[in-house]
Order: sequence, then structure tokens, then C-alpha cells
Amino acid sequence: MLNIMMAAVQFFTIDPGHFHAALVQNRTYDGVSSEAVVYAPEGSELKSHLALIDQFNSRKDSPTAWKETVYAGADFLERFVADAEKRGAARNASDVVVLAGRNNVKPDYYLAAAEAGFNVLSDKPMAITAEDYMRLCEAAAVAKSKGRLFADIMTERHEITTILQRALSLRGDVYGAQEKGTVDDPAVTKISVHHFCKLVNGKPLRRPVWYYDTKQQGEAIVDVTTHLTDLVQWELFPGVTLKRSDVKMLAARTWTTPITAADYEKSTGLKDWPAYLKGSVDKDNVLQCKANGEFTYALKGVHAKVAVEWHFMPPAGGGDTHYSLMRGSNAELVIRQGSRQGFKPVLYVKLRPGADRAKTGVALDKALAEIGRTYPGVKAVSAAGEEDGAEWKIDVPKVYDIGHEAHFSQVMKQFLEWLKQGSMPEMERRNLLVKYHTLAEAWKMSR
Repeated sequence: MLNIMMAAVQFFTIDPGHFHAALVQNRTYDGVSSEAVVYAPEGSELKSHLALIDQFNSRKDSPTAWKETVYAGADFLERFVADAEKRGAARNASDVVVLAGRNNVKPDYYLAAAEAGFNVLSDKPMAITAEDYMRLCEAAAVAKSKGRLFADIMTERHEITTILQRALSLRGDVYGAQEKGTVDDPAVTKISVHHFCKLVNGKPLRRPVWYYDTKQQGEAIVDVTTHLTDLVQWELFPGVTLKRSDVKMLAARTWTTPITAADYEKSTGLKDWPAYLKGSVDKDNVLQCKANGEFTYALKGVHAKVAVEWHFMPPAGGGDTHYSLMRGSNAELVIRQGSRQGFKPVLYVKLRPGADRAKTGVALDKALAEIGRTYPGVKAVSAAGEEDGAEWKIDVPKVYDIGHEAHFSQVMKQFLEWLKQGSMPEMERRNLLVKYHTLAEAWKMSR
């Protein structure tokens, strides 16, 4: 059993190549030391990470007080391992390694961390190939043998419309029984559309060059799909420990997004293609980035479709979009995040043929009143004229729209609660492996 009351938890970050590594430090936590440690190669990514931590420390509202000890050098991983060995048994068993950056090297990092006896919390994806999945299984087994936690950062479980979609799907008087669907008409669908280039304060968001290399970042079919696949498991089978045999992959494909040289420069600030991208640049000097993917599978007999698309830039006034469908025998629960919703997720309830509107309306109000004990103010309003076919829109107070970045601290808070308890649920550990098994099977079928 772990006991963080004996000594403060300490955060160790390895090679923070993505800003998500810093977001778990956008607040302070009880029982966590302000002394954090970073091991990383020298360069702009390390500077950006430290700058974001400084930003958290210097903000006017709820400033943090992180003190970062940094080891910068090409041998950063070797130094991490050596320092861990040097500390030996004196090291706190509740220390946490945080990972976010190049996905192709993550297995090296989390395997080293697990073998050194650290708890691991990693940004997605933890595996981008079938080989990576086998290393993931190895690392998870090592962590379990040492009594350490091993998890990924699933922020989307904390998005309010997803929480409500899950809660209402458990209400038989509203949702009915879960439909099974077919390969051509899945009962669960999750589709998200993202953009390489986004304007922040009127300027393009800078992407690292490796972000366009699917051998480093991973193809879309194993990247953002991690979140969507996790939600399929989490919503369809809450509290259920899944097995790999519960997954039957049915169809999978990938396709490319064209990135012109001008677009590449706008996004990265660089003119020339690096050597590792030139093999994907066509005769017209356009990068064909394998940034799109979709797959359909059956999970314990329920057919689900997961799809992710990447465009270069949204249309004027546009943004990322999300669509999530769960179909029950009495009603469909649909999350839309398009232009009509102001690119904010909104949950709708759509009756199935033959459903009793009056009876379902009473059941829905009752369900939301009970949900309101946890989320006060949530209510159903008419969706007439807002979304074709929908009967009700679930009105959510703005207080619950905390933004994507705030979800990272919610994930870390849950992780720290598991540390206090001495372990994470075995269901979470096993379902993580089933999730990445699903992605590995999709990746293999798409070849």
C-alpha cells in the first residue's frame, strides 16, 4: 500500500515535447511537493514547457509556486535512470512521472519509469503501433508487480456533456435498452474534426515539426481516437472489466490531409521540409499527412464507429467539431459541436419511433433532477427548430464549461486520489490495455 501522507508526492517530467505536460501543473495539489524535476533534451520544447510553468506561477488569479529542477542534455533518460538508482529505497514510492510529447519514444520513457518504480501518468496515445502495444503491456505488468499506478490522461471523461450523456444512457425510462446496431449502422458513433492551424490572439499556433510526422506523432487512427475509444468503453460499460476478446474489429481505413509548403511554414515557422518528412512529400511539393482515420468494431456485441479528421485550418469563425451518438431503444443521445452550437458541445435527446413523448419527458425531468444533486441547474428545454428531430436540448449552466485545459488538473486530482487509496481500480488498468488493443487492431487492419 502507498501512503503519500508520509512524504509529499513529487512530479518528474520526461521530455515534455507537448504543452499537455505542463497542464497537469496548472494548479497546486494537497500532498504534492512544489519541487518538480524535469529531464529533457535542450531546445525550444523544454523552453516552452518551463515558460508555461512560469506563466502559471506568475498569474494574478490562483498562482502556483512550482520550483523546477532541470537536467538538460542528450543523455536525459540515462540521467533519469541513474538518479533513480542513486536514490534507491530512499525515493518516495508515490512519486509520479508525467509524459507528453513525441509518441514514438513514449514506450522507452514509461518502461524506464515503471522499472525504476515510479507511478506513470501519460498523455495519449501510449502506443502508436502494434509493437508499441506489446511494450505497453510489458510496462503495465512491471508497474503492477511493483504496486505502482499506470494510467493515461483521459480528459474527455470530465467534459460535462459527455458526463450527462453517460448518466442518461443508464436511465432505462429515458434511453431504453442499448441498441446493438450493425457494421453499416453503428449504435454508437464518435467523430471529431481538428485543425493543424489555429489562430491564438490573431497568430497561428506553432506546431512542432514532428507533429506532421506520423511515425513520431502517430497516425490519426491511433491518436485522438484514444479519447473516443475510451469514451465508448466508459459510457457503454461503466464499472465493467473488459477483455481483449470483447473486441471484434470490423473495418478500418486511413487517408491523408494535404499540407502545402506555405501552410507548413505558417504552422511551424520553417520553410524547408526535414529529411524525415520528404518521403511523404509528393511531386507538387505537398505533404500528404496520414492524419485521418476511422474504424468500426463491436464491443461486447455493440457496434461502434470512431473517426478523426484533421484539416489544415477551419473556415472563418469556425473551430473544431465533435459528434457523439448513443442509440437506445427509446431515445438517441446526441452531442453536437458545430456552427449551430457555436462550436460548443450540446447534448440533445431525440425520440426513437414509437416512443411516448409525454412519458419520456417526465422521466427525463426526473433523471435531471437527480443528476442536479451533483450538477445543479442542468435542465431539459425544447430543441424545436434548433436541431432536426431532437425533442430536447440539455441546458447546462456556464459554470460547468471550464475548458479543456482545466480537465488536466481534474485527471491529476483523480490520480492522486488513487495514490491516497494505495491503488487504482483493477478495472481501469485492464480496460486501458483493452483500449490500446482496440487501437492496435484498427492500426493493423488499416494497413
